[in-house]
Amino acid sequence: MPNVLPALNDHVRRLARREIRAETRRTKKASAQHRRDIAELKRQLKALLSRLGLVEKRAGKVAASPAIAADSSAAGLRFRADGMRTHRKKLGLSAKDYGTLLGVSGLTIYHWETGKAKPRRRHLPAIAAVRGMGKREAEQRLGSSR
Repeated sequence: MPNVLPALNDHVRRLARREIRAETRRTKKASAQHRRDIAELKRQLKALLSRLGLVEKRAGKVAASPAIAADSSAAGLRFRADGMRTHRKKLGLSAKDYGTLLGVSGLTIYHWETGKAKPRRRHLPAIAAVRGMGKREAEQRLGSSR
């Protein structure tokens, strides 16, 4: 009966491996299922956020509609930064002078022209009025305001 101990150790080792393999297989299956569930939840979250964005956008348009109707003086007016810059240069005015005509600062005009900011709805009628001016009328108004 010599060397029974090594044979016993080998047998115990094989049994332990078999048990560990069975346990890890169950754990791997559970882990894979959890990953699939998480991926599905992420897809659902993305779809819901997309739908929420659309609903908010539609709600914003609906909410903005009465405000536009209430401010009828700005209805139908739109703003283009490059159009403002072109008109200002056509009149031969600096941003400061153009701002004086509109009742805002020269820096504000610069920000509007570069697209860093957009004019508020209350400024649109004044911008439209200045857009209708010629060079002489603009100089005349600037001369009277100085």
